[in-house]
Amino acid sequence: MTIVPHTPAPLHSVTATAPSVGRRWPFRVYPGDLSQVSRVRSDLAADLGRLAGLGAQSAADVILCASEMFANACDHSLSGEDPEGRVLRTLHMPTATTLKVVFIDDGTRTDAADQLGPKLPDQRTPEEWDEAERGRGLLLIHHLASRWGTRSVLDFPFCAGLGTVAWAEFTLAGDQP
Repeated sequence: MTIVPHTPAPLHSVTATAPSVGRRWPFRVYPGDLSQVSRVRSDLAADLGRLAGLGAQSAADVILCASEMFANACDHSLSGEDPEGRVLRTLHMPTATTLKVVFIDDGTRTDAADQLGPKLPDQRTPEEWDEAERGRGLLLIHHLASRWGTRSVLDFPFCAGLGTVAWAEFTLAGDQP
């Protein structure tokens, strides 16, 4: 099952505005292909550029975390396994000082290893960490975001595996451009 394909709506010329409670940006849908990471990053940078007062470091942190979340959706869900797979991104401000980025994937992969869901790696020795080429994305998100988590798209037992919502919140208080 894939997310309904959507061509991103054109962005209208909008001047930067101050943060406001409930502010939402248009959602974006991407093919579930790692080659789309640069597009995810540039779209998010453009969206964040319309937010007055967001510091460069905060924007960079949000973009880095979003890149990792998108890559995880491609690597660990049907979004990346199915040629028609998609990943949906939303961006909104639940409070005047909180920015939340969300990625929704197409569901559980067919290989059993990825059916356990996202979790922080914690079973590695220091030597294994030195040799590891992967597995640091969630640690980056854990360190840079104020809060983060995952959940099923639908919280009904018979809907398990239909998709994962991965989200990260960032506190914007005291940001300087």
